[in-house]
Amino acid sequence: MSYLMRLPAWDAWLAARSAMPILIGLFLIALPVSIESAQPEPDLGTWRTAAPMPTKRTEVAAAAVDGKIYVVGGFEKPSLGNVMNFAITPSVEMYDPATDQWTSKAPLPVGLHHVGIGVVDRRLYIIGGYTQSAFSVWNPVATVYVYDPATDRWTERAPMPTARGALSVTEHEGRLYAIGGYDRKGNNAQVEVYDPLRNVWTTGASLPTPRDHLATATVAGRIYAIGGRMDGDYSRNLAVVERYDPATDRWRRVADLPTARSGMTAAVVEGRIYVFGGEGAAGTFNENEAYDPARDFWQRLTPMPTARHGLGSAVVQGRIYVISGGPTPGGSFSDMNEVFIRPGRNVKTD
Repeated sequence: MSYLMRLPAWDAWLAARSAMPILIGLFLIALPVSIESAQPEPDLGTWRTAAPMPTKRTEVAAAAVDGKIYVVGGFEKPSLGNVMNFAITPSVEMYDPATDQWTSKAPLPVGLHHVGIGVVDRRLYIIGGYTQSAFSVWNPVATVYVYDPATDRWTERAPMPTARGALSVTEHEGRLYAIGGYDRKGNNAQVEVYDPLRNVWTTGASLPTPRDHLATATVAGRIYAIGGRMDGDYSRNLAVVERYDPATDRWRRVADLPTARSGMTAAVVEGRIYVFGGEGAAGTFNENEAYDPARDFWQRLTPMPTARHGLGSAVVQGRIYVISGGPTPGGSFSDMNEVFIRPGRNVKTD
């Protein structure tokens, strides 16, 4: 061997050359990880804050009529002014997303909480719920009140066959379906259908899983009953989702809600159901989970900024307004008005 080949530099070069395949292999293994980490984060939607409600409430109902959002009833934050009615409120407040302002409207004829709400022919219907009776705030009622925004007046209609609160109401083909609930003795499986045009009630096939504090929604001619709890106990939350076909009067089970919860709210935009908030034994939920009925598939989206239960929601121009509700389980109150902008929508201009 020559003197040149015994030099330290030469030995180092030979060692580096022999190690080259190993270094190349390590680089190739690491390369996919680097490429993957460079991918943009998935768009799961964004939130912004709108003008808060004038009052702090919980266990409200909300719906939109002609681009305005109406928040109805519930419990107000206790004060000297509402102690005699146990903080149950008949208050109705209207929010205009175009101006980001709130306006008080004609109150309900009686204070109610845990009601069902629906819209038919640009009128707002409040169905069932609980009201005060002596020293109890949990008296279930069967009343139906209709509000006309054009006249700012309430009128009473034919009562629901079964008195109950913590039910859910959804509209299909001009009829309102009152589903589930709790009459303070046990869960209701009733599906009672109101026809506003004739002012009459009929009965549909019973809910397979009786429950209360559930959410309902209608998509493509099918009605979905989502989550809820057993006998008013939020330590017994359910993830059950059942689908009803009004044409056949039949129910069937579909994919479960990813997070078992109750006291939440649901909204429908472009064929998808969005479910927000709720409460359980461990606290309140900030979950935002969307269901695609066409694929029978749930997706977790960007959580709500403020976890709440007993809240309401409404859709105006594709945006979902999630309003009021309690930040802790039981009697808690807020004036929150948080807006969800769905994935793929432009926050500034959409």
